[in-house]
Amino acid sequence: MSDQYLISSLPDINYDIGEMYSGQIDIGDDSSRNMFFVFEPKLGEPSEEVTIWFNGGPGCSSLEAFLQENGRFIWGWGMYSAVENPYTWVNLTNVLWVEYPIGLGFSTGNVTATSEEETAQDFLGFFENFLDIFGISNFRIYVTGESYAGRYVPYVSAAMLERNDTSKFNLSGALMYDPVIGQYEYMQAVPTVPFVRNNANFFNLNDTFMNELALAHEVCGYANYTDYFLTFPPLAQQPVLNTLYSTTNVSGVNCDVWNVVYEVASQPNPCFNVYEISTMCPILSDPLAYPGDLQYQYPGMGGIYFNRTDVKMAMHAPLDVSWSECSGPVFKGTGGLYELGDYSLDPIQKVLPQVIEATNRVLVANGDYDMEIITNGTLLSIQNMTWNGKLGFQTKPSTPIDIKLPDLQYQAVYIASNMAGFDGPGQGIMGIQHHERGLMWAETYQSGHMEPQFQPRSSYRHLQWLLGHIDQL
Repeated sequence: MSDQYLISSLPDINYDIGEMYSGQIDIGDDSSRNMFFVFEPKLGEPSEEVTIWFNGGPGCSSLEAFLQENGRFIWGWGMYSAVENPYTWVNLTNVLWVEYPIGLGFSTGNVTATSEEETAQDFLGFFENFLDIFGISNFRIYVTGESYAGRYVPYVSAAMLERNDTSKFNLSGALMYDPVIGQYEYMQAVPTVPFVRNNANFFNLNDTFMNELALAHEVCGYANYTDYFLTFPPLAQQPVLNTLYSTTNVSGVNCDVWNVVYEVASQPNPCFNVYEISTMCPILSDPLAYPGDLQYQYPGMGGIYFNRTDVKMAMHAPLDVSWSECSGPVFKGTGGLYELGDYSLDPIQKVLPQVIEATNRVLVANGDYDMEIITNGTLLSIQNMTWNGKLGFQTKPSTPIDIKLPDLQYQAVYIASNMAGFDGPGQGIMGIQHHERGLMWAETYQSGHMEPQFQPRSSYRHLQWLLGHIDQL
């Protein structure tokens, strides 16, 4: 049954792509609704596991990760063509990228969901059919993703646990990069001003503006909030914040500091990228035409890769769908806490603790150059979560991550440039790790939002830990 999904070649990928499958699979018995997937079996010795990947948004396609983060080849920003990825996750596991939920990319059908619980059930209907088609049973299942998938991953994982059927849903762990797991204000407004201060050379904002930010940080209560709640162990459960984005306080100070910074950051740096604040000009072309919030592609690149007719035909994708990296809507309406149509609770309140306690194998990581989801904001969310009997981490993360993997991406260039060895033997200290009660935390140095793209060696180690190959990062 799987032969109909086999890809023999991909346009402009000028080498053997190996064993690869893609196409649409129905959700349960409903032929009017489906999800689009790419599946790559592990290279070398087979493994009895499936690692699922979701991108975020909501409404952004997992084909972005397939092409630019952890697939067998990489065609990233500023690259003339695709190259093989020496740190592909397919070296370690069978990988399934799914365009999730319905309503984005090539995943088509009526959008009816108003919660993560509903979209998770849709996924399980798709996944059961996928397992049947590929003859998979009793495999270990790992659920991973980034950004808004910080909501998808725990809810899908919890739905698998509720099925209590290890022949199909043997959930063995989960991984989330720069994830939306708590209230947005924890991850954006509260830590914004210290983040800008710590990265002042990247922002280059004048003293007057920085003084205004400092005032807002104090007046809006963010400084006191951080001092009190970002502690190890946490002193108390955090209250729900009412300082939403559009709010100004009684003194007329704008407390929406994240958007205040976002709106001025492009003045000194027209190439500012909220997903990787170290980005400078020129703007790099993207085969998916989405290198950040600016949509851009060099003339002559042939258009958005997955929207090309020849690519759609090769991947068994619907020809009548106009593909873009982020689309939607994927939820019905605009209600919910964040006015995205998603009424579900933040994962830290229930489902993420469930997943940690059931697997004792969950990794949450954040890139230090990411302003979309700020590292200390993610830590604030963790410190507001109770799992395995305690609130938050009891000890402040401090153990360094020493990346000893060699540079397999650019080593040949260094050798050809008579600079052999300058890029090694390893990367050195590239982050901070901390493990308590089944949860691994990783702060990733010199990484933006898409960690497998920006720091593939660190991401490779994260996956090795998730799969149980190593005990420390």
